[in-house]
Amino acid sequence: MSDTIVMTYEVPADDFTRAGEASSSVKRKLKQMGVDPELIRKVSIAMYEGEINMVIHASGGTIEVIVSPEEIEMILKDQGPGIEDIELAMQAGYSTAPDNIRSLGFGAGMGLPNMKKYTDEMKIDSVHGVGTTVRMKVQL
Repeated sequence: MSDTIVMTYEVPADDFTRAGEASSSVKRKLKQMGVDPELIRKVSIAMYEGEINMVIHASGGTIEVIVSPEEIEMILKDQGPGIEDIELAMQAGYSTAPDNIRSLGFGAGMGLPNMKKYTDEMKIDSVHGVGTTVRMKVQL
């Protein structure tokens, strides 16, 4: 692969039926490009977790995926309430999801830990009351 490909997705607010559309689309495109299935799995899991977090906590947002010969970079941006304590939010099992979200089977507190686990690099920039940007990279 010699060219850089950029894909952009809107993540709708409060719509669990559409959550996962972006990660599914990226998965299909990476398969078409011949990317290693294990790397596709990692990207798909990390993106899906991010999408769900955007739906639950941030009233949606945007995801930009940049595929270069060296890496797949995912940039998730929202204008939600921000993450007050990133270190705490990174702890497995910690969740601020309300009970109605938990009753749907979401909000177990594994989103951010899984995003980190399945990527080679992850950086979170969050400003309380302004929003959050998560940058994740998977090396090819």
